[in-house]
Amino acid sequence: MQVMTENKVVPKLRFEEFEMEWVKVLLKNCTLKIGSGSTPKGGNKVYQKVGIPFIRSQNVIDNKLVLSDNIFISDEINFKMKGSIVKPNDILLNITGGSIGRSCVVPLEFVKGNVNQHVCIIRLDNEVRPYFIQPFLASQRGQKLIQQGQTGSGREGLNFQSIASFKLHLPSLPEQQKIASFLSAVDKKLQQLTKKKELLEEYKKGVMQKIFSQELRFKDDNGNNYPDWEEKRLNEVFHSKRGSGLSGKNIVSDGKNKCILYGALYTKYDEVIDEVIESTNEDGKVKSQIGDILVPASTTTTGIDLANFTALNQEEVLLGGDITILRFINKGSNIYWAYYLTHYKKYKVAAFAQGSTIVHIYFSHFGKIQIEEPSLKEQQKIANFLSSLDSKIKLVSTQIENTKVFKKGLLQQMFV
Repeated sequence: MQVMTENKVVPKLRFEEFEMEWVKVLLKNCTLKIGSGSTPKGGNKVYQKVGIPFIRSQNVIDNKLVLSDNIFISDEINFKMKGSIVKPNDILLNITGGSIGRSCVVPLEFVKGNVNQHVCIIRLDNEVRPYFIQPFLASQRGQKLIQQGQTGSGREGLNFQSIASFKLHLPSLPEQQKIASFLSAVDKKLQQLTKKKELLEEYKKGVMQKIFSQELRFKDDNGNNYPDWEEKRLNEVFHSKRGSGLSGKNIVSDGKNKCILYGALYTKYDEVIDEVIESTNEDGKVKSQIGDILVPASTTTTGIDLANFTALNQEEVLLGGDITILRFINKGSNIYWAYYLTHYKKYKVAAFAQGSTIVHIYFSHFGKIQIEEPSLKEQQKIANFLSSLDSKIKLVSTQIENTKVFKKGLLQQMFV
């Protein structure tokens, strides 16, 4: 490895046992290979359902190599495309398209693989650790190099000369390894939290189906069964009201009135609104009441996006146009019904959507669906149980985001 001796520096954040200055190098001077592969001749006809993984840019996700739903090639084609063969500890860097700059390290357990022309293989020499260089490429400084190295117009891309000319600072091998091990531990924590969230979401999905199908029933505080659920039409439980026009252009961070626009119901909120996140200085005509359930009434996508029911337990929130407001004829738990209708009656409701370019849904139509109504106390018990699950999921989501912020701060301070 050749070293550029000028401009020796050290990072802001450093393990205390290291004192040597970092040295500047060109990436090409510490690599054995910088290049990408190609698409095999024959196009889609040569792809297989099993065989040797053929890696594309969409397989490089969140600093990991993800091979689920991958395509494969034969051993014969892999041999013919020798220059595209991927090895363990290679760094893969996306060099074209919307995912440009994403990177990962090929894990040690990787056996065989090949790569297309949209992914660059960076194979390092023995004096540089891939789990040090890849986090650098993902850092603010690395992404700046990637941005500066792009060429062309329209569909931007990175060429190999630009990548080879990346200037970076390297510490000693022991310090590289220490940094790499520490960042790997942070990544492992992220993976554990992500898996925990996935398992909680899977459990929630499964348990809701059992609850709403009555395969699983709750008992009251004395251990007794609740009454049988009553079969009704939805319009026997609710009547409806429509929101009134509010302009998205007038959304401000410190407006005098909290507000909800219909699009936020399927982009910003889940089954229960804990906090209204938008406000306006407009004076709307329709305001929320405690116990409301909100449903978007139009979309430019599909009817399934409209079958989202959101519980709101705040008064005086302005409700915009194209929102259907469901209000109880008698008493009920809006949180229970938001879960039930969103997850158990979604396709029944979506079947009533109308239109092509703009899709609408009306309570006068979907209010006819058959539903099963538990007693109010059982509704509340189910609502509390599902809300507690969501609280756990949100807690893990917060931990994930905090860990990502922590890692981002590390990347900014541990590299120069």
